[in-house]
Amino acid sequence: MVLWLTRSRNVAHHLKRKWDLVGVLNHSSSLCSSSLHQHHHHHHHHRHCSSSSTSPITNNSRDPDTVSSNSASGFSIRRLESTKAQQQLDSVYDDHDDENQVLDFPGGSVMLTSELRFISETPEKRIKCYRVLDDDGQLIMSSSFQEVSKELALKMYRNMITLQTMDTIFYEAQRQGRISFYLTSNGEEAINIASAAAFTTSDVVLPQYREPGVLLWRGFTLQEFTNQCFGNKSDYGKGRQMPIHYGSNKLNYFTVSSPIATQLPQAVGAAYSLKMDGKDACVVTYFGDGGASEGDFHAALNFAAVLEAPVIFICRNNGWAISTPTSEQYRGDGIVVRGQAYGVRSIRVDGNDALAVYNAVKEARKMAISEQRPILIEALTYRTGHHSTSDDSTKYRPVNEIEHWRVARDPVSRFKKWVERNGWWTHEDESELRSSVRKELLNAIQVAEKAEKPPLSDMFTDVYDHPSSNLFEQERFLRETIKRHPLDYPPEVPV
Repeated sequence: MVLWLTRSRNVAHHLKRKWDLVGVLNHSSSLCSSSLHQHHHHHHHHRHCSSSSTSPITNNSRDPDTVSSNSASGFSIRRLESTKAQQQLDSVYDDHDDENQVLDFPGGSVMLTSELRFISETPEKRIKCYRVLDDDGQLIMSSSFQEVSKELALKMYRNMITLQTMDTIFYEAQRQGRISFYLTSNGEEAINIASAAAFTTSDVVLPQYREPGVLLWRGFTLQEFTNQCFGNKSDYGKGRQMPIHYGSNKLNYFTVSSPIATQLPQAVGAAYSLKMDGKDACVVTYFGDGGASEGDFHAALNFAAVLEAPVIFICRNNGWAISTPTSEQYRGDGIVVRGQAYGVRSIRVDGNDALAVYNAVKEARKMAISEQRPILIEALTYRTGHHSTSDDSTKYRPVNEIEHWRVARDPVSRFKKWVERNGWWTHEDESELRSSVRKELLNAIQVAEKAEKPPLSDMFTDVYDHPSSNLFEQERFLRETIKRHPLDYPPEVPV
């Protein structure tokens, strides 16, 4: 039965004045979440909330070990605390409505109004975008950010150059017919490398297909990248995946899957597993603006919010989902606003600013683990390359638009200018690095091309512990077909 409660305006104002005395601030993680959705672009406020919200973490209800030993009760206690805080917050909320009535609803009390008013389809102001460096690589004096050391900064820059060089050479290799397919990260190097630098190798990565830089940061060698693209016997996927579908169990990097957005609900499941085991780690999953239009995106955010899973969703909003512009994908204010709708703390960041990405992701990781909550990050960037080697982006977007982002807003150049101003990098360092990476890659390609291909039998393994009868039948049929048409079968693949 719906209960209608009438509360006195005087009582509401009295409770507001006594707010600090009723102990509601002990539940600051709930309050911080609410205020961050409204003001997450203010980094100082963001950091204040993060630190203040850690106080409840020290009690047993937030302790990972307690959750691990008695997960059901720990989960219930946190739910109860969250509900109490919400009820107290609702009790003092006053929108100056004449009737001042409240609907006691299962999801939380709702203020009533006699005014017929619809929520606007768009906010009055767009969500702001957090950045640290301007387009010329100069520090914005008012920016709040965590300083990075010279060692970390140089490792980030070297990895960005390596990723850029790898993309150039492999793209050329595909055009020469040496590999079948390739996809670059041009224009998105900062999201790759800076986000990777903010995580640890204990954090689990579920990528899309434009995050090889994350794997590069974790120690995947250029030879390992090359083996996968050429599908030789040293490829961990045994040649069964398309090029750029990397994976590494050792580095906690799930193998890339072609279907769009399937990794998102999977990431939530993996994060919930870490939560139940009380691990000091989180899950990060990447996707594009096009992936955010898939049903899996919406299911994943709701799944993560309800289960309070320590997962970070990083959206590379690069303006184009293959040939579809964002203007034809959604009418709302990008992806970041969807987080609040599902109850997920969110932030929008300049994806071409390596320092901004690093700081936002590092803070997000801290909150995800200490507060056991999901975080959504929308990184605004631009794909300056074609979607893949199967695409010609000049057919659907202006060339001058591409050139503007390639020249004026290139993330690698912007970060380079900042590193150079610090006196950490020289022209000689640049030439030496690019030359050495190119030589290493060309040598890796020669090795990968000469390596033996996986045998035909590998096509039918690793699916079941004991292969089923239909797989045996398929293998027999394939071998018979090869015998009938030997010239149509690639001679370098062992039968």
